[in-house]
Amino acid sequence: MPAQKVDTAWLLIFIAWLIAMASTLTSLFFSEIMHLEPCILCWYQRICIFPLSIILMTGLFPLDKAVLKYALPLAMLGLGFTLYHIALFYGFIPEGLKPCTQGVPCDDDSMILFGFLPIPLLSLAAFSAIIGLLLAAKPRLNP
Repeated sequence: MPAQKVDTAWLLIFIAWLIAMASTLTSLFFSEIMHLEPCILCWYQRICIFPLSIILMTGLFPLDKAVLKYALPLAMLGLGFTLYHIALFYGFIPEGLKPCTQGVPCDDDSMILFGFLPIPLLSLAAFSAIIGLLLAAKPRLNP
């Protein structure tokens, strides 16, 4: 396998790791510093993003092409929760299918940052970017 392909794959996985770490730290900032209590769907997304920070980092040193086998399904699961959360946030999900019947609502105004940016959209951007980077790295890891 050419060294340039390996270097490019490593860089793509590294960027995916940076996004996962930024997402993890941002999530913790929202809950621990800003005191925004996460809804149930936010917890499901956290369950997917937190381990990605560790999985992607351990796959970098040394570069392990098996990291895609573990990271990609977890990122896709997180994206699924995110898409459901966005559909719920924008009112596409009927009231009877809302998982947040008790506690923090999943479509509350507290989910909006700076008056216009819903937190679920940040999650959508993070999971989509991670998936895109991992898919771009995949052919570079296979001879």
